[in-house]
Amino acid sequence: MKRLPCLFAVAFAVLAAASLQFAADQPAPPAPDVSGTWNLTVEYSGGTGNPVFTFKQDGEKLTGHYRGALGEAEVTGTITGNAVKFSFKIAGSDDTVTYSGTVDGDAMKGSVNLGPFGNGTFAGKKEIKK
Repeated sequence: MKRLPCLFAVAFAVLAAASLQFAADQPAPPAPDVSGTWNLTVEYSGGTGNPVFTFKQDGEKLTGHYRGALGEAEVTGTITGNAVKFSFKIAGSDDTVTYSGTVDGDAMKGSVNLGPFGNGTFAGKKEIKK
């Protein structure tokens, strides 16, 4: 009679190992596609801004354009999984603005280092073409 609990334990261990292997064999979900135009809202101690970013995504590499209160600039960055990071140089300055956040479908949010203007947060949505 003592063999029955032992058989259950062995069967459980085999099933657990098989399910872990199955999970490991599943491919990671693809990174979100951030290509397109994004309207963001930035909040920081100096107020609120509404920059517009246009991104082109090539794998994990991002390039694009910024237009907002700090002028216009070319943008570079990366996306790994749903983690996104992008930056640009402030026009006429050596200062860099860096955004770090996450993407969830057509929404993006996170933190921003505004160089000489301090730190803040951002959130926004991707423009959907109809």
